[in-house]
Amino acid sequence: MLKSAAVLLCAVFIFSTQACTQHKVEVAPVEIKPIHITIDVNIKVDKALDDFFGDIDEDEEAVDETPSGKK
Repeated sequence: MLKSAAVLLCAVFIFSTQACTQHKVEVAPVEIKPIHITIDVNIKVDKALDDFFGDIDEDEEAVDETPSGKK
């Protein structure tokens, strides 16, 4: 009898402390700012430079392929 009274008293104590809790949830306003993106596309200029300097690049590759000290 004493054990069941102690268990009952512990259960009442645990459940009574759980009933006294308070929970607050605050929802802050979300600020949305605009995003500015600048993209520079220079494909035409890059192709024109490749065409213009293409022969120089080919000559550099040929020079790089030969071992140093030998011609």
